[in-house]
Parts: sequence; structure tokens; C-alpha cells
Amino acid sequence: MRYLIALIFITFVAMVQAETAAPLQPTQLLGTWQVDLRPTPDAKPYLQQFVVTKVNPDHSFEGTFYGAPISQARINKDWGAIRIAFVTADQSGPYNHSAVLQGTKLEGLTNSTGRDFLSYWSAAKQ
Repeated sequence: MRYLIALIFITFVAMVQAETAAPLQPTQLLGTWQVDLRPTPDAKPYLQQFVVTKVNPDHSFEGTFYGAPISQARINKDWGAIRIAFVTADQSGPYNHSAVLQGTKLEGLTNSTGRDFLSYWSAAKQ
């Protein structure tokens, strides 16, 4: 009986905590992020910057990635996490980026249509 009461109490506490969790705040993206673009897990870190200078009310944001201006930037927080997508470009063509904020870390993908690669990257705020 004690076990059942303890189980009910723990379940109740977990439900209350889930309902009172802090709302997702896209402004968490603001600032400078150190991005690790290493090509393979065993390669040495290859560090660049992702800078978010503004988060707009229309679910867009502004900044730079790898020194290039960001375009077509969007934020989605409808699925329980902050997810982003944006585009940069260089002489080889566009780079389509996406990422999800996991705690204090961004985990992302970059698809280069001009250079024909898909890469994983991670970032931590500086």
C-alpha cells in the first residue's frame, strides 16, 4: 500500500512539474555560438561562429553563420523544442541549415547543394 501511495505521489509531482515547465523562449538563441564543424567524430574541432543578433516576433531571426549573412531564417517551437532553419550562401551556392536547441547546445545539419554534402554540427554559446 505504501508503495502505491508513493507511486501516486511521484506521478502527481511529475505531472505538476511538466505543466509548470518554463515556456520555450526563442530569445535563448541570441548571442554568439561557437560551432564545431568537424567533418567526422574523430577529427579535430573546426570552430566557427554562429551569431544571432535579433529574434523577431514573426518567428524569424537575424545574424551570421560562418561569417555569412543569414537569410530565410525561421523558428519553430510548436513541438516541445526550439527548432531553427536558415540559409547562407557562398560562390558554390546555397547552404541549408537546421538545428534544434537541446538544453544549452544546438545540434544542427547543413546541406550544401553546390558542394554536394550533408554535415552534422554542434554549437555552444560563448
